[in-house]
Amino acid sequence: MSRPRIGITLGDPGGIGPEVVAKAFASAAHLPDADYVLFADEEDFRKEASRLGLTPGSRALSFRAPGEVRPSGRRGAPDKDNGSASFRAFEAAVADARAGKIRAIVTGPVSKKSWGLAGVPWRGHTEYLAAAYPDAIMTFWSEALTVALLSHHLPLREALARVTKAVLLRFLTSLGDGLAAVSSVRYEFLVAGLNPHAGEDGLLGREELDEIGPAIREAREAGLPVSGPFPPDVVFRSALGHPERIVVALYHDQGLIPFKFAAFETGVNVTLGLPFVRTSPDHGTAFDIAGKNRADPRSMIEAIRLAGRLALRPL
Repeated sequence: MSRPRIGITLGDPGGIGPEVVAKAFASAAHLPDADYVLFADEEDFRKEASRLGLTPGSRALSFRAPGEVRPSGRRGAPDKDNGSASFRAFEAAVADARAGKIRAIVTGPVSKKSWGLAGVPWRGHTEYLAAAYPDAIMTFWSEALTVALLSHHLPLREALARVTKAVLLRFLTSLGDGLAAVSSVRYEFLVAGLNPHAGEDGLLGREELDEIGPAIREAREAGLPVSGPFPPDVVFRSALGHPERIVVALYHDQGLIPFKFAAFETGVNVTLGLPFVRTSPDHGTAFDIAGKNRADPRSMIEAIRLAGRLALRPL
């Protein structure tokens, strides 16, 4: 089987993205056998690696500088030029993936504030991808726990308004299709309730009775391996240590608080529903430690490793 071609973006130049990528490639023995394209200026990347006392390994590594946009050089805070540079790099990587030039993209963490300052109209990577692929789904994978998010970067009031039978049923169908495209594992979906105790039979809210339960029943009748709704304070425990079980969380923090507690250092964000593979670390830009050589590269390494495995399957 031929080696996959994997694109890497560094994320916000003012955050820890360049550092964790440099550290990942300095530990190249941990990375899959692949051809890598870094969507970054080669001189800038090698300067960052040298500053950290690192030498990128001998993996097949090429560079593609994304146009004329240059980072500002500012670290540790949102910045317009850094936001523009990180977006242009991501945009170029997606264009190459859509054209079949690369099989997978691994994205470094970006700053939503920096993108906003640069006039980028999307809140993040997944929102950009969902504009072209409406069934794109944000999931988080680890050996300890796997979570799929019904909604992600929305204010809580907006996220709660999306908990309807129609939205959830389409989500479950898309989740099943997306997983089948990247894995032969027969996953089980455990759907979290929205209210305490999953509504307590309507005493603590009716969403489970009126929206969530009906969607689950219809999805199950269509052949999907889904059950619930389960009380949100116990459903994650039922999936912990069971890689074949995926918790469907109904909004961002419901899913990511337990996930990051269980697997912050090694968790991977995977976007399903795309004609190519996209993964990323599960952490953000960490502006508070940017430039201090304190960033842990394990999540980036795991994101690259998972991209390599998924890229070997036909989508």
